[in-house]
Amino acid sequence: MFILFLLVIAVVVILAVPDIRRNLVTKPIFGIFKKILPPLSDTEREAMEAGDVWWDGDLFKGKPDWAKLHAIPKPQLSAEEQAFLDNEVETLLKMLDDYKIVNETRDLPQPVWDYIKGNGFFAMIIPKSFGGREFSAIANSTIVSRIATRSLTAAVTVMVPNSLGPGELLMHYGTQEQKDRWLPGLAAGTEVPCFALTGPEAGSDAGGIPDTGVVCKGQFEGNEVLGIRLNWDKRYITLAPVATVLGLAFKLSDPDKLMGDKEELGITCALIPTSHPGVQIGDRHFPMNMAFMNGTTYGEDVFIPLDWIIGGPSFAGRGWRMLVECLSAGRGISLPALGTATGHLATRMTGAYAYVRQQFGMSIGKFEGVQESLGRIGGLTYSLEAMRVMTAGAIDLKLSPSVVTAIAKYHMTEMSRTLLNDSFDIHAGRAIQCGPKNYLAHGYMGVPISITVEGANILTRNLMIFGQGATRCHPYVLKELEAAANPDAEAGLKQFDELLLKHVGFALGNTFGALFQGLTVGAFNGSPVGGETAKYYKQLSRMSKALALSADFSMLMLGGDLKRKEMLSARLGDVLSHLYIASAVLKFYEDNGRQVADLPFVHYSVQRNLYEIGRAFAGFFSNFPNRFVAGLLKTLVFPFGIGYQMPDDDVSMQISDALLKPSVIRDRLTHLCYIGEGKDDPTGLMEQAFAAVHNAQPLMKKIFAAQKEGKIARKLPLQQTIAKALELQVLTDSEAKQLDEMNALRFDAISVDSFKPGELEGMALKG
Repeated sequence: MFILFLLVIAVVVILAVPDIRRNLVTKPIFGIFKKILPPLSDTEREAMEAGDVWWDGDLFKGKPDWAKLHAIPKPQLSAEEQAFLDNEVETLLKMLDDYKIVNETRDLPQPVWDYIKGNGFFAMIIPKSFGGREFSAIANSTIVSRIATRSLTAAVTVMVPNSLGPGELLMHYGTQEQKDRWLPGLAAGTEVPCFALTGPEAGSDAGGIPDTGVVCKGQFEGNEVLGIRLNWDKRYITLAPVATVLGLAFKLSDPDKLMGDKEELGITCALIPTSHPGVQIGDRHFPMNMAFMNGTTYGEDVFIPLDWIIGGPSFAGRGWRMLVECLSAGRGISLPALGTATGHLATRMTGAYAYVRQQFGMSIGKFEGVQESLGRIGGLTYSLEAMRVMTAGAIDLKLSPSVVTAIAKYHMTEMSRTLLNDSFDIHAGRAIQCGPKNYLAHGYMGVPISITVEGANILTRNLMIFGQGATRCHPYVLKELEAAANPDAEAGLKQFDELLLKHVGFALGNTFGALFQGLTVGAFNGSPVGGETAKYYKQLSRMSKALALSADFSMLMLGGDLKRKEMLSARLGDVLSHLYIASAVLKFYEDNGRQVADLPFVHYSVQRNLYEIGRAFAGFFSNFPNRFVAGLLKTLVFPFGIGYQMPDDDVSMQISDALLKPSVIRDRLTHLCYIGEGKDDPTGLMEQAFAAVHNAQPLMKKIFAAQKEGKIARKLPLQQTIAKALELQVLTDSEAKQLDEMNALRFDAISVDSFKPGELEGMALKG
């Protein structure tokens, strides 16, 4: 006991006395840490430091503050924004015929272009002082989503100028002269912007772009000025074929040191009129048969003045940070809006189709296999809408949460792919025949585009979400990296020493906390609410603690190798992602007044998230290189095994039932879905058939009763059944007429398009 007492005293003295601790403990650990820390390139460091930490930081710390989540204001449209949605947007939707746009003209009609430009659709993010509308992020998201349920081509055309591009870059970084020159024209639609970053050999690795600019002297407007000689070759640039102003990213060098002492200045962004000599635009790509403008731009030895650098000459070399910060905001609005639009359209139309379409004498929505898919469609759409609102709300708080927007981009595009596959499965032949009646085909074609652009999904999941999240969201790691990189070794050691004790305390707290929560299955965790959702807050807190613990062990054991263990780190990213999605769902439920009708959708969404968290942890433990540490972590986090399951069948059936009948929850869940006014529009036709079949149910019950009594044969076609019921006076004349009209409408709604011989060939020639 005496020896143990002396050992405890020694440890206390070592840790309590700064000089002793620094020499005996911190210095050796600091040396090891500098060896194992992941080496960061300049572009990685800038990406790591860009943007804001938000709710993702709470989730990563192992102790989410649920009161803080609930206190985040619910995003709301202003009266002006709602009026624009009700008037200008609705007018635009009525002007669109997406089948003709994609298959015949392969461009928006000129009146549509004129209406978009002249009514401020390109001006949503531009301040009113420059003639813009200065709409909120939630308004931007809602407008794009609404348009996308009608036409993906129109939605992308509107989306791009209000996302990453000249407008946003100018507002954040432009000089006053640049803002005065360009923003009024962009707001009025007289200037059409595009931004060129991606090229044939530079996509995800933007730091490796081959496009160059060299500082030199040249002629501009008859005078010799200091400027840049540019060479570039860009691909996949949306709106490039019709752009009047080109935003360009390139690597800038100054070999003659005309701007200062540095020869390599780094990635730089400039704004160039497409009418400038040497700028080449016009060639089009044809992405997945979609008609939005997308194409190439290139230039050889194009001279521009230094003043065309966005932000002026002082912003030379600062382009990558500018792009990362602006891209994170745009990524949180644009592609999530498209994914959500897919959910709204697919949910409303698939529910209607499943009710209208009959097999074996009843609606196919009554079959359990269809109900399983409908449950998944409805549950994922609820998650999509919750994420859309929460993520756009963060941007309206003047934040740029880079990790959160990466989560939204990856998971929302993947969820839209999943629910569209389910929708196709239910619609079967109705979905695969392209034509004016098909409301799913263009969305299906567009999903791979969303998955590919603004950071391909493989990159986003495997490198960005956890790669940035582990460092940005961790309370100590980024500060420790800064200490290790400090050129003043003594100052760095002192800074690291102050962080080390806090980090050790943090790690020990998470270790014992994870074990306690594992042994008690999170039963003693707090919840900000009572009722059916209280258990979810407890489990999410438990998994947050598990994530913090596993991330610390991963960084400790693997160091710089962790970023190369992409499959391993991606699983921890999945845990963080599903914690965020579940948080968004719970907040959405609270913000909308805890509606009882929402509960099946909440249960499905959060239970699915917990299941995916368990699956991600299982893969992480199975593949962690150090098997002892893997076993230790698994025992600490899940001492009784991973118990999370996918939602019960009853939950899917409840969601399916809600989608198979007119209801408030159906309307709220699909409120952005465009419904045409007449039978000439496929969505309007399906919605009318859906209503007609529902309204006819009391009359169908009369027929069923007559069939049960043996008066009418059961297997007659419906048209003959109605005639027989009329003959037997089971139905009145007006009732029979109503059923005949319903049957005709139903048959029209489930029918597919066909084309006369030579008709498709004629369309191909027009194209």
